[in-house]
Amino acid sequence: MRVKFAKKEDTLIVKIEGELDHHVAESIKSVIDDEYEKKSCKNLIFDFKNVNFMDSSGIGVIIGRYKKIKENNGKVAIVNANKQLHKIIEVSGLLRIIKCYNDIEEALKEI
Repeated sequence: MRVKFAKKEDTLIVKIEGELDHHVAESIKSVIDDEYEKKSCKNLIFDFKNVNFMDSSGIGVIIGRYKKIKENNGKVAIVNANKQLHKIIEVSGLLRIIKCYNDIEEALKEI
């Protein structure tokens, strides 16, 4: 599991590579939270282009960050989710609160 960050204006882009499961959920949470605070961002985009597996712990990571960002009056988006991940996101009910986009540029325009 690797996490890379980029910043566009007031949006932190989190590029996750590998599996987002219970083995890495806690460390991912803290790494994302630290970077979000350090960069003084408002919004957050999860880029799942290189995520090949996610379980309920991954959903927890997303929901936890969503709550934090919402407190800041920011928005959260998900981009580049493959069919399997999109299905997990859909079944979990996340689509009611977080939108999925095809790419980073599209998400940046919307948020």
